[in-house]
Amino acid sequence: MHKEDIKKIIGKGISCSYLEVMGDDGAHFETIVVSDEFAGINRVARHQLVYKALGDLMKEKIHALSMKLYDVNEWKNIKGDSSK
Repeated sequence: MHKEDIKKIIGKGISCSYLEVMGDDGAHFETIVVSDEFAGINRVARHQLVYKALGDLMKEKIHALSMKLYDVNEWKNIKGDSSK
């Protein structure tokens, strides 16, 4: 499994304004996902959306996935963008 494959799959399942996948060992990955779909939902629900997008890959191809999941306003605050 390659990080670009994971990026495409998440991008198909979730409407993202920013999406980055890191990791090159084929089984352990880190991701940053920024989506309006995360607005107003808790951390667990956000993770569930990503797991749903990835489907069986989490059982079969991806051993570990670290996720940083933000809605657009949270991401703007992290990046220091005050124009909301």
